[in-house]
Amino acid sequence: MRIGLFGGTFNPIHNGHLRAALEVKEGFELDQIFLVPAAMPPHKKKGELANAAERLAMINLAVEGDAGLMVSEVELNRRGASYTIDTVHYFKKVLPVGTEIFLMMGLDAFLEIDTWKSYRELLDEIPLIVIARPDAEYSETRSGWKKLDSYLKTKISPKYTFKKSKGCYSTPREKPIYIFNKTPLDISATNIRKMIKQGKSISYLVSPKVAEYIQRKGLYI
Repeated sequence: MRIGLFGGTFNPIHNGHLRAALEVKEGFELDQIFLVPAAMPPHKKKGELANAAERLAMINLAVEGDAGLMVSEVELNRRGASYTIDTVHYFKKVLPVGTEIFLMMGLDAFLEIDTWKSYRELLDEIPLIVIARPDAEYSETRSGWKKLDSYLKTKISPKYTFKKSKGCYSTPREKPIYIFNKTPLDISATNIRKMIKQGKSISYLVSPKVAEYIQRKGLYI
């Protein structure tokens, strides 16, 4: 069995998240992807963060009816800050022996991984799938991957080498770091929140059920 873990604040979950999950699932032939909302992400400011119950409700609405996407409340049920290494340990403990587990994250998140708790242990324990998305800083995917290459070799380890045949960086010790180009959908939760504050429509950026929930609850106004 092959499983993907896709963590984040999902504040709110949007179609860019869903499309990335679908493409990674197909590209890596995963059986399921668990969306893992963070309760208290240590790298995020609390200012515009919807509460955990609201973010969880939106994720459940977004993936309703999709058997390939599951929602895990493990970080919401854990006290204190949400640390990825603890989540990886949890899934390794509860999933059947022999399950292949991959950790998914965006390129922007990966470029801060050296600030994460026990990040070297994390790189030793689980293969990563790093997803590029177009935005102001990475308008060209190639420039984003150049930043990743430089970051890996200067901040993490100069031993990382890229294996083109496998589409990943690797060392003799750490697990592979795969790079994945998804369909360029320039959608971000930050822009969605700004649009809501400006009274603009967010149709086609989030699922209709999520849009209705945001409006009904008066979120991000």
